[in-house]
Amino acid sequence: MLTEAIIVAGALSGGVVTGLAGFGTALTALGFWLYVVDPAIAAALVVICSVVGQVQSLCRVRRAVSWTLAWPFLLGGLLGVPVGVLALQVIDAQTLKAALGLFLVGYTALMLALRRLPTVAHWGGRLADGLVGTSGGVLGGIAGLSGVLMSIWCGLRGWSADCQRGIYQPYNLIVLSIALGIYASQGLLTPRVWELSLLCLPATLLGTWLGLRLYGRIDDRQFRYLVLWLLLASGLVLSLSSLG
Repeated sequence: MLTEAIIVAGALSGGVVTGLAGFGTALTALGFWLYVVDPAIAAALVVICSVVGQVQSLCRVRRAVSWTLAWPFLLGGLLGVPVGVLALQVIDAQTLKAALGLFLVGYTALMLALRRLPTVAHWGGRLADGLVGTSGGVLGGIAGLSGVLMSIWCGLRGWSADCQRGIYQPYNLIVLSIALGIYASQGLLTPRVWELSLLCLPATLLGTWLGLRLYGRIDDRQFRYLVLWLLLASGLVLSLSSLG
């Protein structure tokens, strides 16, 4: 029962964060799930719950979706997902968690220490957007972590909260749906995954609903800082859990 309780707690927490920030199921839930299940099972659960949470929360910002801005990210993501899924077979989960956790802690600590958050509104153009999308696709294929680099980059672009979510939420949904299909084709969606999914999905839906209610109460500046604090907390959790 302890395993099931931890699984549900991770799903609920991941749902809240997804509803509030538009991403974060993996960053939040993996801190719970990797303690009790195999990394391959945790990755599959992340993708399933992320897709459900993205569908639910995307309805909130559907009018802000900009395919003109989003297409370079999407193209890059489509290229990166298969690479990430293949890497899942050989990647060391502990090393991945430690490296990503240290990066997030270092980056967010630097951003929060600055008196004014920087922007790179036009730097690199669509090529840079595509490279970020590819990197996010790789992380999405490995462990459902497609939103990490996307949220950082969209924040650096200086876009509003709704605009950011209108770009990286469709991206996350499409990338993770493709990853889910590849997982299924490779037999990674085992009976154990589906069994745990039945526990996760109600908690994910409830958590996302709660997060969306909180999102309606913050402005653009608060949103940028919220994302940074979320990434910092996630980085600390990933770094510490990699020591276990």
